Amino acid sequence: MSKPGVKVGVSEEEKKLSYYKYFEQDLAPVPAEKIAILQGGPIAPEKCIPFEERNKFLKGEADEYANIGYGVAADGTGLVCNTTYMPGVTGEMLDWWFPWHSVGSDLRYKIWDPEDHYFARAYPASYVVDPNVPMNQKTWGVDHYIMEDVGPGPEFLQLCFKRPADLGYDESILGTENCESMVCAVGKSSCAAVMTHKWQPYKNGVLFESRFWIGYRMDEDGNVVKAIPEGVSIPPIVPQGLFAHNIKEFTNLAAILPTLYEEEKDTF
Repeated sequence: MSKPGVKVGVSEEEKKLSYYKYFEQDLAPVPAEKIAILQGGPIAPEKCIPFEERNKFLKGEADEYANIGYGVAADGTGLVCNTTYMPGVTGEMLDWWFPWHSVGSDLRYKIWDPEDHYFARAYPASYVVDPNVPMNQKTWGVDHYIMEDVGPGPEFLQLCFKRPADLGYDESILGTENCESMVCAVGKSSCAAVMTHKWQPYKNGVLFESRFWIGYRMDEDGNVVKAIPEGVSIPPIVPQGLFAHNIKEFTNLAAILPTLYEEEKDTF
């Protein structure tokens, strides 16, 4: 991850955009309890929810597994899990955010984490901006071409967003009290992974929950399979770095999203 306090570069054109102020302000501080989890070492392998039980996560029925932390499962795959309370945020705002930050200016991605995010560019962008596509479906089948730093330095990443059913999720769970909405993707980079974010109303905002299963890829038939050989394990530093990045970026998103949405929701 980049040196704390050092932000990525911006162009003169980006400085003129209405939401540049979110880039200029300090990042929201990560809660001390999450820093303690980051520094406390990995969770036990048996506390890592298996990818095969992903629908239990969606239904809010996975309390036997960790909700916050990182670790390496018994089969060698990695796991990152995080839960973020976002006061003042609504599900509608998050349905908007995930497509909105992938089109238009690179600054949209930078304001999410000004120290570690460089760009996120959607393909096909025409689908994302099509007003006939429902907001909560604007990531389906869309690839985000990303440059970010999750620990070892800036790296290119292709996030292939999917319709939930295409990753084996039970779509009847969507719109329920434990899963108002969600996004999911298969990541292609130096370490393949499956990513899922879901959210639901909680107190005066939403509860945002993330899971990353590291060491999985999608095969030619559209099936998610292990990407690492038997007997090989993901080094713990990999999920640790991703956890550090995740708690940082989503703490900051929770802080900026309510006002950002009110100001920019009509300028897709």
